[in-house]
Amino acid sequence: MEPAKQRIADYTYELADERIAKYPLEERDSSKLLIYRDGVIGEDIYRNIATHLPAGTLLVFNQTKVVHARLLFKKTTGGIIEVFCLEPGDQYLDIQGAMLQKGKVQWKCMIGGASKWKNGIELHIAHTGPDFVLSASIIERAGGNYLLQLKWDDESLSFAEILHYAGKVPLPPYLHREAERSDEERYQTIFAKEEGSVAAPTAGLHFTERVLNSLEEKRIDTGFVTLHVGAGTFKPVKSETMLEHDMHAEWIEVNVVCLEQIIQHLDKGIVPVGTTSLRTLESLYWIGLKMLNRVKI
Repeated sequence: MEPAKQRIADYTYELADERIAKYPLEERDSSKLLIYRDGVIGEDIYRNIATHLPAGTLLVFNQTKVVHARLLFKKTTGGIIEVFCLEPGDQYLDIQGAMLQKGKVQWKCMIGGASKWKNGIELHIAHTGPDFVLSASIIERAGGNYLLQLKWDDESLSFAEILHYAGKVPLPPYLHREAERSDEERYQTIFAKEEGSVAAPTAGLHFTERVLNSLEEKRIDTGFVTLHVGAGTFKPVKSETMLEHDMHAEWIEVNVVCLEQIIQHLDKGIVPVGTTSLRTLESLYWIGLKMLNRVKI
C-alpha cells in the first residue's frame, strides 16, 4: 500500500499509563538501549553505546534547547487560560531573532480555554524577581491556532528571558504531571544550545559526558544540527489517512562545519541520534536536490 493511503487507525494502540515512566532514571546513561543486529533483538544500556558502533562513524545530535513554552494567564474571574507558545509570527526571519525581541513580540500559540477569552480582553502575568508584567492579546486566529501580541513592561528583557521567568517546561501530556524543578535540567540534553523547541529531542537525553568521552576514545565523531521541535509533536492526528494529515513545518539550521562532516562520512557511516536529527538529514538531501535541479535549469 502507498504510504499516503495508509490508515492512521492501523497504527493506533493502547499504552497503559503504568508502563510510562513519569520520571527519568537518576543516571541518564543507565537507560535501556535496544540492539537489533542480524535479525536478533537484544538490549544493553546507553553507557555502552560506543561498543555497538564502528570507529569512524559520525553521530549527529540535535542541539536545540527547550523553552518554557507554557504560559498560564489568570483571568479577573479567577479562571486560567493556558497559552502554549509554538513559533514566532511570519515577520521574523528565524526563531533566534524572535527570541531576542525586547518589549513585545508576536507569537503563534495554542490556547487552552480559548472560548473563555473574549475578543479585546488583555490577559496578564505579574512576575516578581525580576519584576515585570507580561500582557497577551489575540491578534487573529491562524489556522487551528492563534496569533498573539505579547508585551512586557521591562524592555531590558528579551522574550527568551521572559519565557524563562514566566513560563513552565512543556512536558509531554502523556506524563500526566506538572513540571517540577528537576525537569529544568533533566528535560534538556547536556549539549542543548539553541533555544526554540517546545519538546526535547528525547534520544539525546540519554547521553552524558561519560558516553561522549567513550565515543571519542573509539574515534567515533560527533556533529551537531539544530531542529526546533514544533507543535506537531503534541498535536493529535485526526485524519483517517496519512495523505489527509496536515504536517507542520519545523525550523532547521546546519552550519558549514557539520555539512563538511557529513560529506566526509558518506562512505564511513552516519547515525542520526533520534528522529529530529534524522528529519534534518533527510531535509538536507531534498533541499540539495532542489538546488541541483535549479542549477540544471
